[in-house]
Amino acid sequence: MKIKRTAGERLFDGANVLLMIALIVLTLYPLWHVLNASLSDSGRLMAHRGLLLFPEGFNLDSYKLVLSNPSILSGYRNTLVIVVLGTALNLLFTILGAYTLSRKSFMLRNPIMLAIVFTMFFNGGIIPTYLLINNTLHMGNSLLALIVPGLVSSYNLIIMRTAFQEISESLLESARIDGAGEVRILWRIVVPLSMPVIAVMVLFYGVAHWNSWFGAILYIRDRSLYPLQLVLREILIQNSTDSMTTSAAMGDKEAIGESVKYATVMVATLPILLIYPFLQKYFVKGVMIGAIKE
Repeated sequence: MKIKRTAGERLFDGANVLLMIALIVLTLYPLWHVLNASLSDSGRLMAHRGLLLFPEGFNLDSYKLVLSNPSILSGYRNTLVIVVLGTALNLLFTILGAYTLSRKSFMLRNPIMLAIVFTMFFNGGIIPTYLLINNTLHMGNSLLALIVPGLVSSYNLIIMRTAFQEISESLLESARIDGAGEVRILWRIVVPLSMPVIAVMVLFYGVAHWNSWFGAILYIRDRSLYPLQLVLREILIQNSTDSMTTSAAMGDKEAIGESVKYATVMVATLPILLIYPFLQKYFVKGVMIGAIKE
């Protein structure tokens, strides 16, 4: 039997739909604007005022300039190394730490968890961290300086530890009775059963590495080691597009430089936008797992 809905309920649902549509438009339009601007003719783009709903002309010259820039290519290479190697090491050490701290038989798990939570609120500061990484560990001006300091995220460790605690202890005891050790239990039982939360960790760590630029400013001095986001920062903030517009006339440099900025944003953003939909379905589940308390 269909329940008749009141006028107030229908009005409330309609208002929610309109609000959600407005939020979607506000969220997607900046990206749509950047895409249209990157595909527009440089001169017509500079002359355009107001909303940009469609490309002003169609021109791929800005993408050709961006993809021919050696700084962009080396930035891509360095960022891919950081993302792949960093995410792999992040997952390895987060899984090992989370499994150890999820076992009730580990007597020191509560003091260690308190120490880990403490680091979420307090840290040594930028200067002591810089001295530690650059002078003590001698990792300055290397990609390791962008990976090792953030090897394990306290927040991600807590989420994964909670997910491991949800696995039935009787299942693990059965494996122990059959002669399985802790290492085999971890990699043959716990990890396969926790693939949704591991996918969320890949998303969290991967996006963090892809977007990271502050660490590179602190530790990287060699331009050949600049990650993509630091190259993007130079182009957008310091307006360093001269190397890509040297062949243009003086009057056209400003217009071409504006198109190049938009194209650079698209080139730096598109890969993570393409990967995200494949992991998005695990996102809510991973967050809900982290919300469960003992």
